[in-house]
Amino acid sequence: MVDVIDERRRAAFPGLRKPALRGKWLRGNVALILSILIAALAVGWALFPSLFASGDPLTGVPAHKFRGPSAEHWFGTDNLGRDLYTRMVHGAGLSLTATLAAVGIALIAGSVLGLLSGAAGGIVDTVVMRVVDVLLSIPALLLSLALVTALGFGTRNVAIAVGVSLVANFARVLRSEVLRVRHAVYVEAAHASGVRWYTVLLRHVLPNSYQPVLALAAVEFGMAVLSVSALSFLGYGAKPPTPEWGSLISEGRNYLATAWWMTTLPGLVIIAVVVAAQRLGRAVGRNEQL
Repeated sequence: MVDVIDERRRAAFPGLRKPALRGKWLRGNVALILSILIAALAVGWALFPSLFASGDPLTGVPAHKFRGPSAEHWFGTDNLGRDLYTRMVHGAGLSLTATLAAVGIALIAGSVLGLLSGAAGGIVDTVVMRVVDVLLSIPALLLSLALVTALGFGTRNVAIAVGVSLVANFARVLRSEVLRVRHAVYVEAAHASGVRWYTVLLRHVLPNSYQPVLALAAVEFGMAVLSVSALSFLGYGAKPPTPEWGSLISEGRNYLATAWWMTTLPGLVIIAVVVAAQRLGRAVGRNEQL
């Protein structure tokens, strides 16, 4: 009887929810809010590094080398006495710019291929999808490593290589969405009313196919951070002493026994940014709201 009354109350007042559901909603949104804060902090580091760390990332104090994390040096210092927090903040601009460029290249090129494949069909779809299958058969990091080896050293080449390695994912997702949307009732109605095919494609099909692609872009942004950092770790990024997140970890690998913070703390920052990006990607895909 009590359960029936509770159901009637919830039906009459939709705002009422069970405590367990409220707790689940709160936990999910705490994770989302935390992800937004981490992403905003990383963007702030990239755009306004001097606001977060006013020191010089290229020079250090030899007397302060190998100092552990403290109130004076939040991330400790390296083998040359340079403040690691300052180098992480100033390295965010280069690392995140390369990541954003890589995702932009993959998003644009993949969208063109996916839209062309899904809309044209036939032999065009077959050829494009076979190319996509070939790209998907090669691990992304291995493909980006091969491309950057051919292109040469430098952050720009790293961004191009990582972007090309991600094109296939965007092409396949957008193609599947275009195939789903192009048979919708409103698209058929637009065709029947005499609207030109490219107008239907750009005004009706593409806008209604793009939400999964945007969610994928957020997820792939996190993976691109890992790929850019990995190539920087291997020495394909900017030349020293310019700070990049991957190169900072590479510099500290020779001092793991005596200065663990040189690799651990930059690594934790990269992990936090990757996890935050993937959480935001899931939120976009599910159309979550705070």
